[in-house]
Amino acid sequence: MRILLLFGLVAVALGDVARFDGEKVFRLRPTIDEHVNLIKDLAKTIEVDFWKPESPELVTIDIDVDIHVPAKYLDMVYTYLQQGDIEYEVLIEDLQEAVEAQADDGPTPRAHSYTKYNSWDKVQSWIASIASSNANLISKQVIGNTYEGRPMTVLKLGKKSSSTKPAIFLDCGIHAREWISPAFCQWFVKEALSTYGSDSQMTSLLNQMDVFVLPVFNIDGYDYTHKSNRMWRKTRSRKSGSSCTGADPNRNFDAGWCSMGASSNPCSDTFCGYTPESEIEVKNVADFIRRNKSIIKAYLTIHSYSQLLLFPYSYTYALAADHSELMEVAEGASSALRSLYGTRYTSGPGATTIYPAAGGSDDWAYDLGVKYSYTFELRDTGRYGFLLPESQIKPTCEETMLAVKYIAAYVQKNLY
Repeated sequence: MRILLLFGLVAVALGDVARFDGEKVFRLRPTIDEHVNLIKDLAKTIEVDFWKPESPELVTIDIDVDIHVPAKYLDMVYTYLQQGDIEYEVLIEDLQEAVEAQADDGPTPRAHSYTKYNSWDKVQSWIASIASSNANLISKQVIGNTYEGRPMTVLKLGKKSSSTKPAIFLDCGIHAREWISPAFCQWFVKEALSTYGSDSQMTSLLNQMDVFVLPVFNIDGYDYTHKSNRMWRKTRSRKSGSSCTGADPNRNFDAGWCSMGASSNPCSDTFCGYTPESEIEVKNVADFIRRNKSIIKAYLTIHSYSQLLLFPYSYTYALAADHSELMEVAEGASSALRSLYGTRYTSGPGATTIYPAAGGSDDWAYDLGVKYSYTFELRDTGRYGFLLPESQIKPTCEETMLAVKYIAAYVQKNLY
């Protein structure tokens, strides 16, 4: 199958930076099998970047399909859609304009900001400064390096204690282009530190528990989205003999690995990797969680987009042993989130709520024994997709904090 999802090759290059002039994002609404087959045929014929679901294999009836189409294929796509009588709308008229509108980085360097999308260099400097200036509540630990040699630093938030405390693990930025995700991890750290002592819930949490925060999981990919190709999703690993770069780190965990919802094609955006934990970033995180398995009581991973709060399973349609409790907590967290700005989230197990996807981190953590394992899909529902404007960082993070604090409080209350 000819599915090239490497948009560095598709987009018109200006220097080393991929451009997307005139490219569009469509939302398709397949309502019959013929529509599904037509979309899959389209993906075999031309290069299509699937935003939702993440690959053509996951397209089904009555689920919106968001695709990013290069300008040179627009006429063909319009013809396909009209001949197939598929309902559609254009979500983004010009992808390059949307990319440029999302962030305001100009020629003048700016400081780290919690309401801007920060480059990896800024995040790395922030990690160093926030840890050194809050030594009573935070410490840092390098859990390994990325494929390209960047340090993966976990921040440990919590009041210092002579005994080992139970913990929550929070990670952001598994998928490189989901910029709102790392923005949330930075926001969470800021809020936890600045409200300790004044917010009774946060104070109690950090007194009784620790929170491990990995601000950016897929650092190489995230850096690449800032410097070369905004639409990049995977890691940046290379394998001798293959011209394709990277794997999907959220298909690389050893949880139903490379079965439903994952691809064995190294060029696919949902490539599962060559073996479970073949991506060093995944192995580093999995090793850290395994080492701390006895104390980690919850695993939260932040993604975008779709406004969903998901829990296991995604690699099977079978319900988790703790399904009822996990659903109850998810619905409570979603309600807390909605209370601020009215943003509606849908809760449920991944496979039935969004689509099947093997090799995900939340399923892996749950099977390891971390009961409260959740995946957030943040704003929005597709109007901006991966290009959520910076003006939405603050409200998105504020409402997500309420959901995370709800889950944390529940876990804290049910420790023993």
